[in-house]
Parts: sequence; structure tokens; C-alpha cells
Amino acid sequence: MSLSRGDVVLGVLLVLVGATQARAEEVMFQFRTQEDASRPPDEAVCAAAPFVATVKLGASIYIPLHRPQDGKVVYEGQRRAGTATACLRITDPTFPPGQQVPAHFRFSLPEGHFTATGACTLVSNDVPEPKLVLGACALKLVEFPPGYKGGMVSSTSIFNPAKLSGYATGSFYTLHAYRDGKAKDARALAKERDEREAAMKTEAKVDK
Repeated sequence: MSLSRGDVVLGVLLVLVGATQARAEEVMFQFRTQEDASRPPDEAVCAAAPFVATVKLGASIYIPLHRPQDGKVVYEGQRRAGTATACLRITDPTFPPGQQVPAHFRFSLPEGHFTATGACTLVSNDVPEPKLVLGACALKLVEFPPGYKGGMVSSTSIFNPAKLSGYATGSFYTLHAYRDGKAKDARALAKERDEREAAMKTEAKVDK
């Protein structure tokens, strides 16, 4: 059977797509942060921000647990899994909804250090009560552990500048990254398989 030029070109494209998929492995981390006075912000991180930070926060990182049926957080996690530094440029103390706040964050996880730069959008300053600030951040990874290619970080965040009772400054984050998908050794493959199987068994128990 003879192949047309179009068939050859299509075949080449498919090979290239397959190669790209094999080389770029998608990795997802989900965690929460909470401001922690015992973990002060890293001044060097804020000094490297592409703006002059007016607010610097130090936080601990925790891993929440979700209900498999609907994703509801059932346990926020109390065991520290890492630390974080947040650098923000806040110029309006009224925190008007819709304002874009420059942001530069560093997350120190067991996997390594991830640094991201972008902006946080203020959503409200009176829910569930006045002076509590809700926001959402979208940032690009600018520094990451060896083997990673980049990615992004998003969050839903609470900022409590008025120190209202019953509320903590913190966020829920999704860190979405890509790393080199070159062949892994048998130990790494076995570890990933075991983690996946354990998660599937947990999900199956909950569904019963």
C-alpha cells in the first residue's frame, strides 16, 4: 500500500505529539497554608520579588483530606508538610473588590522549593463579615526543583488583616506542574503504583 504525502505528514505529527506527551508528565499538588508566627517569612524570597512587597507572611503547609464522593474537605490536616512565604504589594487598606494585588510566593514542600509570581484578585471585603478579605490568586511557576519544566499555582485565599476572632489568614492551593517524563527507575515506578493502589482502595472503602 502506498502512502500519500499527507499520510506521511500526519504520521510525523502523531509521532511528535506522542513524544511530547511522553516527555511532559503532569504533576498535581493540593495543600493549604495557614499563617504561622513560628515560621516567619523568608526575607530573601520577598527581596527577589519583581515588586516592592508591603506585606510579608510566613505560613505552614498542611495536607487536607477530601471526601471521595464529592470532594468536600473533611479534615484540614494538622501535621506540617512544609512552609511557605507570601510577598504582596497592598496599597489600599480598604481592599476594594476587583483590585489586583501583585504576589510572589515560595512553597517549600518535600518535593522541593517552588516559587511563583502573579497576582491575587480581591473578591470581597465583607463576607462573612466586614473587614474579612476573600481573594483568588493565579501565578506562574518561575523556580522549581530539577526535572520540572514549569507550571502554575492557583488559590482561594482568606486574609484577616483586622485580626477578627475565629478566622485565620490562609489559602487552599493547587500547584499544577510539568516535569521531564523520561524513563523512571523501577523503584520510582513501584512507589507511584503503590500510592495509586492505596488511594483506589481508600476510595473503594468509602463508596461501600
